[in-house]
Amino acid sequence: MARVKNGPHGRRRHKKVLKLTKGQYGSKSKLFRRANEAMLKSLWYSYRDRRNRRRALRRLWIARINAAARLNGVTYSKLIHLLKKADIQLNRKMLADMAVRDPESFAAVVAKAKEA
Repeated sequence: MARVKNGPHGRRRHKKVLKLTKGQYGSKSKLFRRANEAMLKSLWYSYRDRRNRRRALRRLWIARINAAARLNGVTYSKLIHLLKKADIQLNRKMLADMAVRDPESFAAVVAKAKEA
């Protein structure tokens, strides 16, 4: 079988990887093999951490809602239960935003949930 060489395409592939690892430390940005390892690892981290960011933000929203709910005399879990019972469909992101930026309207939502 004939030998297949990989000149221009190989150089393009190497340049692409080295461009992706430009800010890395030491040989990770200079040597193709080390750069390729670093690139694969960093792409895996970015994929994993996109999911972890959603997880972390949800925890933050819940903490903010709980703090604001306690100022209005109800715990987080009771508030969520009351909201479901009152058929108030606000997600945790919006509730947390209201709790931080507009406490009066958050208090109104809590009062409406308590009524029902």
